[in-house]
Amino acid sequence: MIAIVIPYYKKAFFRKTLSSLENQTDKRFTVYIGDDASPENPKDLITEFSGKFNLKYKRFKNNLGKISLTQQWERCIELSADEEWIMVLGDDDYFSSNLIASFYRHLNNFSGKVNVLRFARQNIFSDKDITAEIQNNPEFETASDSYYRRITGRAISTLSEYAFTRKVYEKFGFYEYPLAWQSDNRAWLEFSDNKPIYSINDAVVTVICSSQSITGSNLYAIEKRKANLSFYKFLITEKLNNFNKIQSIRILHKFENEIKHKEKITFRVYFFLLPYYLRNYTPHAFEQYLKKMIKSVFNFK
Repeated sequence: MIAIVIPYYKKAFFRKTLSSLENQTDKRFTVYIGDDASPENPKDLITEFSGKFNLKYKRFKNNLGKISLTQQWERCIELSADEEWIMVLGDDDYFSSNLIASFYRHLNNFSGKVNVLRFARQNIFSDKDITAEIQNNPEFETASDSYYRRITGRAISTLSEYAFTRKVYEKFGFYEYPLAWQSDNRAWLEFSDNKPIYSINDAVVTVICSSQSITGSNLYAIEKRKANLSFYKFLITEKLNNFNKIQSIRILHKFENEIKHKEKITFRVYFFLLPYYLRNYTPHAFEQYLKKMIKSVFNFK
């Protein structure tokens, strides 16, 4: 059985989300909706869709998501029972009608082999009325290769398109970054737990991208930058051994570029990066690193 957990706050696209669950050709799932004390009460939709599929709804008294999105995700997951697999579905995202059926059809292919799986995804940019092409993924892929495709612009990733085992979730949980920015990316690196990610490409999660979302908004630049710096530092200190040399150097550059976007990189930062450049030594990358470090020491422009 699979639990579909929805941390609810906005009503704009929520009917589409619930309709996609009603339209599933396989109803072997339970939906758990955790209402984050939203000012947009969804009670009419909850009543309308009750009985259409197995649905459990709870309205929380406090708006926890304003303080911590990851804690809101977690308390919504706590509403679920003992399902082996969990999905956290955004209240503005939705499934193709065959998604649950595809999950069970592929079950023998991934059961016991992976802790994380994902479905194909499609972005809809609602503000611009643009529908992107469907993104498929390699059937089996390491979490590090998956993340590297993301930072090189060859893939995008959203929480809604993933499923993960309860066992690995209880082992790691979601790490709290500001706005939960990068929290899902860290989760797949940790939740995979040295196993590959399995992809189901014959079912699609559609993700609504709008200015109302954190991803689409320009209001949270400071929080996003703080989360990025913390996450990249985690990658460098804890996960860099999972990446090859080329990938590792790209991650080191991402960390540097995030700092340079707002301020000058100090010698202290370059000194911190030194052992990681040495471990992933390539002549060109190390030469460029030394030039940047020397410039920082002598304050060259």
